[in-house]
Amino acid sequence: MNNKKEVTYLELFLTFFKINAFTFGGGYTIVPVIMDEFIRKKNVIEEDEMFDIVALAQSGPGAMAISTTILVGYKIKGPLGAIISTLASVLPCIMIISVISIFYQTFKTNFYVQSALLGISGVISAVLFITTFNMGKNAMKEHPIFSCILMFMSFVLGMFTNINTGVIIVSLGIIGLITFTVFKEGVIK
Repeated sequence: MNNKKEVTYLELFLTFFKINAFTFGGGYTIVPVIMDEFIRKKNVIEEDEMFDIVALAQSGPGAMAISTTILVGYKIKGPLGAIISTLASVLPCIMIISVISIFYQTFKTNFYVQSALLGISGVISAVLFITTFNMGKNAMKEHPIFSCILMFMSFVLGMFTNINTGVIIVSLGIIGLITFTVFKEGVIK
C-alpha cells in the first residue's frame, strides 16, 4: 500500500478500546467502524484486505468481533498487535458488564433504558444491512455469477434448513476452492 501510515501500539489499543466502548451489537456492527478507523482515517489496511479478514473471522470459532479484532491487530502490528487489540476490545465489555450487573434490577424495569435499547436495535439492523450489502458488492467484483450462486445457496441453506452456519461457510468455501482449482480462475467469470 502506498503512503502506509505507522500505528503505534498505544494508538492500536486506544482505537480498539474506543470502538468497543461505543459500538453496540458486536459482530458485523463493528466491521464498518473498524473499516472507518483503519482504512479511511489511519490508512493502514486496504478495503479488500478487510473483507478477507471479515471472511476469515466469520469462518472461525468464537465471537466474530473478537476474531476480527485479533486479525486486524495481527495484520497491523503482528502477534503483539493481536494481543493488544484483543485486550482493548475485551476491557470495555468487562467494564460495562460489571456496571450493568450492579444495577441490573434497576435497568431491567426502567422505561428509558428499555426504550433506548429498542432504538439501538433498529440502528443495529440498518448497520448490519449496509455491511452485508457492501460485502456482497465486494464479492461480486471478480466473479459475479459464481458469487451470486454461492450467496443464494448460503441464504437458502441458512434460512430454510437447520444446518449449522459454520458448516455452511466451510462447505461453500470448499466448493469455491475446488471450483477455482479444477477450472482455473479464468473459466468462471
